[in-house]
Amino acid sequence: MKTRNLHCQIKHYIQPFEKKLAISELSSLCGTDIEAIEFRQDSSIVSAKSMVSSKRLASKLAYWEYVFDRKPLPTQQILNEATVNVIRNGVPLENILQQLPFKGDLPLPNRRCLRYGPHGIHEYKGKFFPQLVVSLLNIAKVPKKALVADPMCGSGTVLVESVLAGHKGIGLDMNPLSVYITATKCSLLSVNPGELSRTYNDTRVELLRTKPRTSPVGPSYFESLSKEDQRYIEKWFSQQVLDELDRITDVIACQSEGPCKNLLWLSLSNILRRVSWQKEEDLRVRKEVKSDFDIDPIREFLEDLGRSVRMVLALRLQRGVEGLGSFTVKEGDARTLNNTWERFAGKVDVVITSPPYATALPYIDTDRLSLMYLKLLSRRDHKLRDQIMIGNREITEKKRTALLEFFNEHKSLLPDKIVRLIMQISQLNENSKVGFRRLNLPALLAKYFFDMREVLFSIKALLKPQGRAYVVIGSNHTVAGGQRIEINTAELLANLADESGLICEDQVPMEMLISRGIFRRNAVASECILCLKKTQT
Repeated sequence: MKTRNLHCQIKHYIQPFEKKLAISELSSLCGTDIEAIEFRQDSSIVSAKSMVSSKRLASKLAYWEYVFDRKPLPTQQILNEATVNVIRNGVPLENILQQLPFKGDLPLPNRRCLRYGPHGIHEYKGKFFPQLVVSLLNIAKVPKKALVADPMCGSGTVLVESVLAGHKGIGLDMNPLSVYITATKCSLLSVNPGELSRTYNDTRVELLRTKPRTSPVGPSYFESLSKEDQRYIEKWFSQQVLDELDRITDVIACQSEGPCKNLLWLSLSNILRRVSWQKEEDLRVRKEVKSDFDIDPIREFLEDLGRSVRMVLALRLQRGVEGLGSFTVKEGDARTLNNTWERFAGKVDVVITSPPYATALPYIDTDRLSLMYLKLLSRRDHKLRDQIMIGNREITEKKRTALLEFFNEHKSLLPDKIVRLIMQISQLNENSKVGFRRLNLPALLAKYFFDMREVLFSIKALLKPQGRAYVVIGSNHTVAGGQRIEINTAELLANLADESGLICEDQVPMEMLISRGIFRRNAVASECILCLKKTQT
């Protein structure tokens, strides 16, 4: 096959691990080996022999700005990210309609851009980097219209990028809010721009009226919640705030069903923490009563909605709908993929996922106000769901005893390194006075690794022969008996994957970015990409 000489310009602000991924994706797409390159500050151009056209490269690359052949071609990724520069400072929607798609000079981003298009909707702990997903799809050499799976899909980054790349994304999560966010984000990729603009403008006009156009008939939205949920929510919101939230829900209820209305609900969900009495930067359930004078739900809602609409509209106008893929997402447990996704067994081209960390975050509890208020999960069901989540950290003494008994009976199923770690922490804690959280840790770690064993076996069953899985995971530590004990989750999961029939081809350490918003204090110090491959059988 004929090769051509091309030149590619890498983004100047990416991190070292991303440069490694950049070379890997370029090599995979070109179909030729590209030597490892040490980038200098004064040079960001790489020469490559390519078996594919400059246009195809530009449509795929994640960490590059331009591909040069006869003329410079901006990558689709940099065009996506550049849309954020058009919408700064609350620019009117009409201006976005006039400026996009780009026709002249391209406002190149000069820093990392993770929140373009629907990626900017709704805060979510542990968000994937979209560019990471794009590069992994390239490195995996997936075919056109590939089947891409994320069995712990979180806020939907993998599915959004799979749809943008023309593939079929399938997602699963135990958190109903995750499923709702993911489905809405993916649907908005093909939303009608006029409908989105009208929905935003109509909502804004109605909420800024001195008095509502019509009085609500029947019970308020809050009164439609279950009595148990009402009692719980009343502990976290003032009556004035609840009344204003009802006014917002009245306006949302008047909209037609579809992705635009779903976006309104997500903007409401995203402000609930800010207008509640929960400590805003605290993932735990702690109260901090604030004056109503400091809380303005309607202003918060319209600002959040305005940002989201502008981001979605800008990407939709720039990217268009040609070549978009499809998606499906539902509630489900990654430990039982063989049942939930039975029809996909042996058909998935690549799995890209980021599992919960071992006892690192109270995953579902963080979203409890949204889950209850949006009627996605009642308070009673929330408690039950939280207990069975992978990586949960709240257990009773009875449950701790049962988990340790199970571990002692079945520890032969786990790699020796995991068994030794759990036993070491257990023995150190037994010989010193520790609180209940540290006392619970060995049992919780045992549960976590048994759970992840099931997940990895399920992933193997999904993949085609020679299919690949990329698992992004963080490590943490504990103190037991006065000693600092490292919990190198990535290495331990690599051992577990090997015993599950998945070969670990590489471990790519990632320098952690500074988290934004409410999750920055809970950032994990290090993460790693496990690059796994299914054997032929």
